[in-house]
Amino acid sequence: MKNLLDYTLEELVLWMKENNESSFRAKQIISWIYKGIKDFKDMRNIPKSLISKLEESFEISFPEIEEVYKSNIDGTEKFLLKFSDGNLIESVLMRYKHGNSICISTQVGCRMGCKFCASTIDGRVRNLTAGEILSEILVVQDYIGERISNVVLMGSGEPLDNYDNVMKFLELVCAEYGLNIGQRHITLSTCGIVPKIYELADKNLNITLAISLHAFSDEKRKEIMPIANKYTIEEILEACRYFINKTNRRVTFEYALVRGVNDTKEDAKALGKLLKGLLCHVNLIPVNEIKESLFKRSSKESIQDFSNVLKKLGIEVTVRREMGSDINAACGQLRRSYINTQKIGGE
Repeated sequence: MKNLLDYTLEELVLWMKENNESSFRAKQIISWIYKGIKDFKDMRNIPKSLISKLEESFEISFPEIEEVYKSNIDGTEKFLLKFSDGNLIESVLMRYKHGNSICISTQVGCRMGCKFCASTIDGRVRNLTAGEILSEILVVQDYIGERISNVVLMGSGEPLDNYDNVMKFLELVCAEYGLNIGQRHITLSTCGIVPKIYELADKNLNITLAISLHAFSDEKRKEIMPIANKYTIEEILEACRYFINKTNRRVTFEYALVRGVNDTKEDAKALGKLLKGLLCHVNLIPVNEIKESLFKRSSKESIQDFSNVLKKLGIEVTVRREMGSDINAACGQLRRSYINTQKIGGE
């Protein structure tokens, strides 16, 4: 059965026409959905005859909140969500002065294989649909009773590996009849699937593109990111130049600092040289340590030195504030820990 959350207003209007119903009913039904209504019978202004048709054709499928972990350090909340097929994903709510931000997943698991990421350890299970991605926001927003105004596609999964569903999600989340979140408040993070960056650029959206770079040379990048065996850094940068020219939007380069791997002053100089002249911003990320990886985070001194070198070279840079460090807020950590606990408990 089709999940109504996957439908745009235009698609539902078309369904109404095909089923000899008034088009205006589509907007009424959509408005109920975005209020979190999960049962068609609770849609008070919809005729019973139409409700019967809807029940025959659609379901309203939201994930259940399996667990919620709240940081005692900064109030960050991590949600473990379970879909009707039993699959688990994670969403992270971060509270800032400028509003509530949510980091959402686009796939169950991930097949990109980045060595510092827990979500990719068991590979990709399946893609999320546009409605399932949207439902992460709706469920968390309903739970906290507050509006979420900023969205980051940086949870489990590679957004550009689920391109069509993610593009439809962007249409849904920005729609005036829905959550009406502006494109400038949305960031899409990718490890660098070059052909899809070009496709994204051609859509001329006002979202922020973030590239998980994490190295200044192909050789070093291959050590931590298998995608580097398919696309070179120069190919990624060329795609970024195309994106910038098309959208006039600054690109963010994410750089996870790993002790003894990519965090020296020489590394910083090489990165600065690589990015010089590009309309960009570097987001330095102290790597989240996971037990399945030998990678250790850089010292505070190394992080500061790295940042200072980039600034001296004229590169805009920030160090990402660590959020939810006491609740396993890094991608995939909570899901994997939960699954392992369930296996142990069942043995």
